[in-house]
Amino acid sequence: MKEPTAEFTRRPRRGHGRPTLHDVAHAAEVTRITVSRFLREPERVAPETAARIRDAIAQTGYVPNRQAGQLASGHSKMVAALIPNVGHSIFAETIQGLAEGLRNTGHELLLASTDYSMDREEEQLRALIGWGPGALIVTGRHHTAGALRLLREAQSAGTPVIEIWDFSRPEGDAAGFAQIGFSHEAVGRAMARHLLEQGHTTLAYVDSAVAEDFRAHERGEGFAAEARAAGARVNSLRAATGDVFDAGRQLLDQLHGAGRRRVSAAAFANDHLACGTLLEAQARGVDVPGELAVLGFGDFPLGRQMRPALSTVRPPRAEIGRAAAAALLQSIANGTEVVSRALSWTLIARASTVNAGGSLSRSSGRAR
Repeated sequence: MKEPTAEFTRRPRRGHGRPTLHDVAHAAEVTRITVSRFLREPERVAPETAARIRDAIAQTGYVPNRQAGQLASGHSKMVAALIPNVGHSIFAETIQGLAEGLRNTGHELLLASTDYSMDREEEQLRALIGWGPGALIVTGRHHTAGALRLLREAQSAGTPVIEIWDFSRPEGDAAGFAQIGFSHEAVGRAMARHLLEQGHTTLAYVDSAVAEDFRAHERGEGFAAEARAAGARVNSLRAATGDVFDAGRQLLDQLHGAGRRRVSAAAFANDHLACGTLLEAQARGVDVPGELAVLGFGDFPLGRQMRPALSTVRPPRAEIGRAAAAALLQSIANGTEVVSRALSWTLIARASTVNAGGSLSRSSGRAR
């Protein structure tokens, strides 16, 4: 007896229902190759043709399949940036600068917040590198051993790596990553010089409460070294954790209290701490800068509205992002390594450090 045979009916593959490259080409009355070229290198397509393709994409609702291009090249058009705190205004302008620099280039920005944690940075790098980003941008030059290994492996595989907000290569540092930023140690020295020039000999640096805010710590080291070299006395204080304005208010007793701890001028890790101290000084009737000169870092809008207006250092916040994007795109276009770039910062002397009758001034510096 012959065994029955099973019959199979081949079903047609179910379509995904999304518009295709063919649909766009048909609507724009061009070839698929032309559409593909426009998506990769829009500048190589004639303006009239490009306009028709854009209209066709909008009409059809076509979304390019980036995964296919990534499989072919090994890298995506996504630029991954790891930022200490995406909600902090000092980094928000850098993010905006990056976004502006990448606009209309086919590259898009993917953000991750490390919350000033090197361990978190390493975890994020492990997750991001698996997706084959087109470039990696990290903040600062301090990383865990595991993060360094991941960054070096990515760079060896052809992924550009840039360290932003820093421009310093300590002796023996062989990481070899491009840097876009400035020397925080040099900024700290300039802050001390400014206060010394106003006649102060008993100074203080108020450091960030965040243990892994290495850039603030380096400014403090530069500040102390410069002040001590000039024969001044330096107190090093650490802000309390929590709200930075409240921490700044609490510092007034340490800065202006009786006894040997009393100082005549203080530099702060950031403007928010400095503004907290200024507000408390105003509430208690402490003369600024007569009894206590106050110098910040960041040049936030709030500091300019204080009375007296806050002297501060203006870092190149947005320029860091724009310069990093430009260096990255040049590297990709030319197939060369990313070129490091030192950026300028500005110390702005306002009324919180300059006595009445003195002249307000600005001085600029560049990483060396």
